[in-house]
Amino acid sequence: MNMKRTGMGVSEHAEAKFCVERIILDELKLEEVAQRQTEIQGPSIKEKICNSIRCFVGQWKILTWIPVLSWIPRYSVRENGLGDLVSGVSVGIMHLPQGMAYALLASVPPVFGLYTSFYPVLVYFIFGTSKHISIGTFAVISIMIGSASERLAPEDRFLTNGTNGSVVMDIEARDVQRVKVAAATTLLCGIFQVLLGLVRFGFVVTYLSEPLVRGYTTGAATHVITSQLKYMFGVSPRRFSGPLQLLYTLVELGSLLPLTHIPTLVISLVALAALIIVKVINSCYSHKLLFPVPIELMVIIAGTLVSHYTDLEAVNGVDVVGEIPSGLVPPRVPEMGLFSSVVGDAFAVAVVGYAISISMGKTFALKYGYKVDSNQELVALGFSNVIGGFFQCYSVTSSLSRSLVQESTGGKTQAVLSTIVFVNLKGMFMQCQDIPALWKSNRVDLLVWLVTFLCTVLLNLDLGLAASIIFTLLTVIFRTQRYSLLGRVPDTELYLETESYKEAKAIPGITIFRSSAMLYYANAELYQEALLEKSGINVPKLKKRKEEEKVKKRQEKEQDKQTGVLRELANRVLVSMKNVSQSVHCERTDHEHIINDNSTATASHGNMNCSFQPEQDSEEEERDKTDTHSSSCDNVQEHTHSIILDFTPVSFIDTVTLKTLKNIFQDFAEVDVTVYIAGCQVCVVQQLERGGFFSQSVSKGRLFPSIHDAVLHCLCERDLSSSEFALVRL
Repeated sequence: MNMKRTGMGVSEHAEAKFCVERIILDELKLEEVAQRQTEIQGPSIKEKICNSIRCFVGQWKILTWIPVLSWIPRYSVRENGLGDLVSGVSVGIMHLPQGMAYALLASVPPVFGLYTSFYPVLVYFIFGTSKHISIGTFAVISIMIGSASERLAPEDRFLTNGTNGSVVMDIEARDVQRVKVAAATTLLCGIFQVLLGLVRFGFVVTYLSEPLVRGYTTGAATHVITSQLKYMFGVSPRRFSGPLQLLYTLVELGSLLPLTHIPTLVISLVALAALIIVKVINSCYSHKLLFPVPIELMVIIAGTLVSHYTDLEAVNGVDVVGEIPSGLVPPRVPEMGLFSSVVGDAFAVAVVGYAISISMGKTFALKYGYKVDSNQELVALGFSNVIGGFFQCYSVTSSLSRSLVQESTGGKTQAVLSTIVFVNLKGMFMQCQDIPALWKSNRVDLLVWLVTFLCTVLLNLDLGLAASIIFTLLTVIFRTQRYSLLGRVPDTELYLETESYKEAKAIPGITIFRSSAMLYYANAELYQEALLEKSGINVPKLKKRKEEEKVKKRQEKEQDKQTGVLRELANRVLVSMKNVSQSVHCERTDHEHIINDNSTATASHGNMNCSFQPEQDSEEEERDKTDTHSSSCDNVQEHTHSIILDFTPVSFIDTVTLKTLKNIFQDFAEVDVTVYIAGCQVCVVQQLERGGFFSQSVSKGRLFPSIHDAVLHCLCERDLSSSEFALVRL
């Protein structure tokens, strides 16, 4: 590299150049020059699973897989003790009202929300790797558990006849059954998460895109808000299930608005105003406050005192939570018979809960410079749910409000609980600000966000999640299906898209085709169609034309044969007639002299007629042959004689793709176009070998390590070595 010095004494680097002279390499020559090694068989799926479990068991013996053992010895009380103490007290205070509030969303008594805020948190403390996320109840997961609980334990199943002939509900039996459903769902959810973590499938769930997660949580928050409206207005709408249940519920609530319970609505509005005002104060003066004002806990205490001393339930008919039992419940085995009924709900909760937890954990890890193990997080969350299921807890995940130690949820009376849920879901609905941002940056992601939100709102949480994932996968497939033609940048060996670069010029007679996506069964047919469209070669039409011309040529030959026979017969008749006339003429003249003269003339005339016709037929046949070949292949030969497939993005070949490639090579060969492959990885070559792709007609000489090698080979094959495109030296 040369350097030159400017007038100011500053050194500048001259443009670096390189020049390499070598032979044109195809796959056969490359294997010889580079000494390709024999294929090394990697471990099978069974071996990978066994190795993973074996490593896990080995780690069990030395207990190095328990993160708490690695950071506790290095914990500095002097540096972190005071801050962690204040934060712990604040989050602990938040856990109490939050557990009771979100227990209503899970359709279980509030005390089980307190259990959920205790047992799983202790388990995550031991197995978790994130330093900042707060595990416990969360709105989205609670509403998903509540959906399963209400579906399997609907209220109409627990209606009984009262003493005076009225119909009453056995609330205690209903709550017991719903707790069983929630515990069974939680245990099965934890089993799914632990198993996925053991086989190192933690990375799979992270493929859920951020627009999908945010759209889904916003849609779930809409379900949460709708479920709390009945508590705010003090009405009892019918319960709906299945798709469009949210719309049916809103219509039912609208019809019940004239029956609004005024005392309940007043309590809701007062609590809502207090929560909003204090939340704004906490946000504006967060830098001056040691910790946020626990307004939720204060509202709970105030609501409890007012309810106790004014007897709201008896005097004004306000629904209250009732007595919260003290103490802890002993562990018990969840009802296994419910597993078959909640397996779908459990898997959905496992996926969504982990996606929320790991996304939040990685956000904090990136901010504070430490690492979060996605597989270990999956195991930690799974153990939290498994152990929590035995203590009648429901599924947990991380909470944004508690993790930020600024927002929380909770409540005591039904009206107060619902207003606190309203206020603390503000962050969820603030995600609607993603819409204008995504409109400017990426409209496909905006479409994913909107479709996910609408599917979640209209189809319910489980079906909405499935439909959203399918739609997201479809957008990925369509976004990656981009096909282009490449051209060469002058005086370089670079080949770029002709549509994007003005100086990238197509090489006459050579089509270089590239797909931006992987080539597999889902897009193999699209790949073949795009190749035909981009190359401009209508292979089916050319093949049909060639067949038609062959038939036409065959018919012309048969017609020529018939015409030749008729002409020969006509010539013979003509000769006979001339002989007769000449014989008559001979009788009038000297007999021998005239016969000799006429015999010579007749012989020469007959030979001329007979020899001329075959010569004419031969010329016509040759002309027809030339015309047939030129009419069918002139366009192909004049425009494209070679096609190069850029396989740089391709990392594997399946059976469908293999058949498609064979069809491409065969179809273009029938119209005299040669197909080559460039940039083929070793693993792809091995898969082509195993699939029986190579044959006498298609050898490894059709594969090249680079596009430029393939181009130079095509030019040399066509004797175009003097072309300006072939004079580039690597």
